[in-house]
Amino acid sequence: MSAEPSRSHRGSIFLEDAEILEHDAYPGEQWILKLRAPQCAAAAQPGQFVHLQCDDRLPMRRPLSIQRVNPEAGWVEFLYKRIGTGTEALSHQQVGKQLSVLGPIGQPFQFHEERPLRLLLGGGVGIPPMIFVADRLRQLGHAGQTHAILGSEVPFPFRPRPSEILWPGLPAEAIATMPLLEDWGIACRLTSRAGIPGAFDGFVTDLARSWLASLAPADRNRVELYACGPHPMLEACAEVAAEFGVACQVSLEEFMACAVGGCAGCTVAVRTPDGVAMKRVCVDGPVFAAETVFPAP
Repeated sequence: MSAEPSRSHRGSIFLEDAEILEHDAYPGEQWILKLRAPQCAAAAQPGQFVHLQCDDRLPMRRPLSIQRVNPEAGWVEFLYKRIGTGTEALSHQQVGKQLSVLGPIGQPFQFHEERPLRLLLGGGVGIPPMIFVADRLRQLGHAGQTHAILGSEVPFPFRPRPSEILWPGLPAEAIATMPLLEDWGIACRLTSRAGIPGAFDGFVTDLARSWLASLAPADRNRVELYACGPHPMLEACAEVAAEFGVACQVSLEEFMACAVGGCAGCTVAVRTPDGVAMKRVCVDGPVFAAETVFPAP
């Protein structure tokens, strides 16, 4: 008999003392953190996160989305922004320090063979899960059918460059790309209202709408959106998906206490076949079908 959905996470979350391998600061109060956590690295799936100890003196952990993993080398990578006491303390941790890591946690993104055209939409600290999704699709041989639009109102934690991958259906002025995705063969464009050279002056959903509008109906039926970012952005992504009749998965961001389903402090209303139910973002999510969280008006 299969495990109940509410208990399916049991036995798949590991507690490790992880060593900091790299910890680099970027403009906009952003850091990229790489930890040696072999159990987490071996089990993690795109869309999952960890609950991380930020400092020995802070009892409460913080959830961080996984950006990349290397199961062979045993490391896990994160991008985070310093916005409060926990991430402030984390930003001062040095290479060689050990931090307690609980993970991987949550339901990952799902890949559906009948929808092989994937559009990844990441905003701010919602970018990391999209990098993980892109990396996994590249490993599966789907880089040529994967597209990504990443948005930020602060400088990106990488140096953008002009894309050499043609992407029909987008405005000509949208030329900046993330070098990592470009090198993977994945079409990528950047958006920002902060005047970043080459980035489209607008939102990720503006470019998504432009591309979807350029597709024939038969091609739209093969598209699925994957999104992570601030709540208003996710709501807008769900509206775009509904407008064009395409499938969409969203990864929610919520404050968490335990992160393993015990406290029920991160519940959201989700529409199910049996009616509206309160679901825990940590273990029932963070990934949900967009229409179950943001129903069409």
